[in-house]
Amino acid sequence: MTRGYNPEEIKEKLIDVLSKSKTGLTGIEIAKKLRVNRVTMSKYLKVFAAEGLIKQKNIGMVNLWFVEKGVDHLDFPADLFQVKNRYLEYVMSAASHEAHNLIRTSLHSGANPSKLVNEVIVPAIDAVANSYDDGKIGKSEKNFLDEITSSSIYLIRLSEKEVNSKKNIVIISTDYQNSLLAQAASSAFQTEEWKVSLLGDMSSAIDVLFDIDLQRFLNKIWIKKEGIMIVAIFSSTEGAIKFFSQAVTASKEKFGKSLYLALCSKIAKKPKIVADFVSDDLETLLQWSQTVFESSLNQ
Repeated sequence: MTRGYNPEEIKEKLIDVLSKSKTGLTGIEIAKKLRVNRVTMSKYLKVFAAEGLIKQKNIGMVNLWFVEKGVDHLDFPADLFQVKNRYLEYVMSAASHEAHNLIRTSLHSGANPSKLVNEVIVPAIDAVANSYDDGKIGKSEKNFLDEITSSSIYLIRLSEKEVNSKKNIVIISTDYQNSLLAQAASSAFQTEEWKVSLLGDMSSAIDVLFDIDLQRFLNKIWIKKEGIMIVAIFSSTEGAIKFFSQAVTASKEKFGKSLYLALCSKIAKKPKIVADFVSDDLETLLQWSQTVFESSLNQ
């Protein structure tokens, strides 16, 4: 952007002035109110429109700018609970445009990306799954609503930082049901500078040779064996957890103490498996992973 202007400050002021105008404003009017050069303001408007924050309408011979529905300025962390409720409302009513704009606005307003995943998107994923299990929505509607949250996860991934080569994690979903949660975890870890390898739904990989396949994969992505490697398994079935856990355990014998196994499951009866971490809470997994990494630096 042009020197002399703070993009975030311009964005905040722009949303404020457009939110107060029910009839929209021209580019010239916006430039005057924000005290920004007209040419420069025109460039900002195009960028913010591409981000989905504002939109342009041609009314007669005049081009007017408006704030997209659902976009306003938010203050974090104070507004996180408000965003959680609004996002859930948008998702459950299939308002994809508003849901995505709310995530964009939250990111532009300084929300912690991993907090958005843990406290906004994951609860929406769970709410959709519960509605389906209770018979309140059908499979077609569930898939549509899942796509809204999946796209929201992608928006957050765009804010990822440079990765730390010593912070490595492989994320596995043992079934379709847990794929979205695995995606959410992947996004949250990426925003915390982890080098993430998301394998997605690996239900088709259940065979006697998977432990060898996994070891080959780990050798390929963790060449120098720097730092730590965590294999996180998202699953809802005891059999799948046992199978993939055994493969990781076999790999630990080869890769040593720097390889960790994390189980993320909501089944009531946890299988008798020796794992380094067991919980169904994504935020707890993030905190544990960071603690393990920091401890490894002191060894």
